[in-house]
Amino acid sequence: MPIYELDNKSIAPLTEITFASRNILEQDIQEALRSHIQAIAPDTLVLAEEFGDWADSLRSIDLLCLDKEANLVVVELKRTEDGGHMELQAIRYAAMVSNMTFADAVAAHSKFLQKRGLDGTQAENAILTFLGWDEPRGQQFAQDVRIILVSASFSKEITTTVLWLNERELDIRCVRVRPYELNGKILIDVHQVLPLPEVAEYQVQLRRKAAEERKSSTGGLDWTRYDLRIGSQEHAKLYKRALFLAAVKGFVEKGISVLQLQQVLP
Repeated sequence: MPIYELDNKSIAPLTEITFASRNILEQDIQEALRSHIQAIAPDTLVLAEEFGDWADSLRSIDLLCLDKEANLVVVELKRTEDGGHMELQAIRYAAMVSNMTFADAVAAHSKFLQKRGLDGTQAENAILTFLGWDEPRGQQFAQDVRIILVSASFSKEITTTVLWLNERELDIRCVRVRPYELNGKILIDVHQVLPLPEVAEYQVQLRRKAAEERKSSTGGLDWTRYDLRIGSQEHAKLYKRALFLAAVKGFVEKGISVLQLQQVLP
């Protein structure tokens, strides 16, 4: 659907163009989104650009990001009108970074900051601040990898594949960035086409419910999170290990010795 200009009680469609017709390269789009990642992925931190920390491949991730839940986000960009085979590339990249640790993320972000002329030693602090963590929580880091595909348009093959994969509990989103021209200026229409924003949260809830049902039926690891309040201090979304540690610290700060705790705690 085109974008319209409203002028003097009349509307007229803007001129739709292509990135190629204005000599806008994928690298140009990537640099713009790198500095304004919120346009396609709110509440996201860019960890690295052109990330390819693997010896047996010359390919690299356009933008590797982190969301507020400490999940990695692989962003794959294309300026083509059909998206090419970007979903296959992105899945491959997601698998390759799925075992990334917190320390790996700090190292990658440090290089990213240094390449931009910033202080690489602030990488860990930047990540902790973004996540709202006081210290690294290795067990909570990168529990999942999300994928965001960004293109001027998407072929039916891509959209069908994304719908099918999302039904199987992957988190893949298609964000369309379509250029228009108005009075010599280039405007960008940014729109998430899959999954529809109105149903995305519902789909997430369904995946969580299915995961909990599988966990209870198979006796797998318990990833339940808990909120803890000690006096005026609040700790949100803690896993059991972190919950136990926070509780013990709270007791110690209240003057209860470790020896006393050992009498009642395993």
